[in-house]
Amino acid sequence: MKSKKVYRVKDIVEQFGVARSTVWLYVKEKKLTLIKISSRVTVFDAKEVHRFFGIE
Repeated sequence: MKSKKVYRVKDIVEQFGVARSTVWLYVKEKKLTLIKISSRVTVFDAKEVHRFFGIE
């Protein structure tokens, strides 16, 4: 089974140079879709993140 590449908020902040609050603003504005793994773990699909930031 192939695992899906995902980012945590911390990864997006470090790799793309945006603030944590900006990531959550993008979620609120429905620009990024979050994936709840558990009540304390949230991830984002890497392909969607790359598309949003113009990487792919």
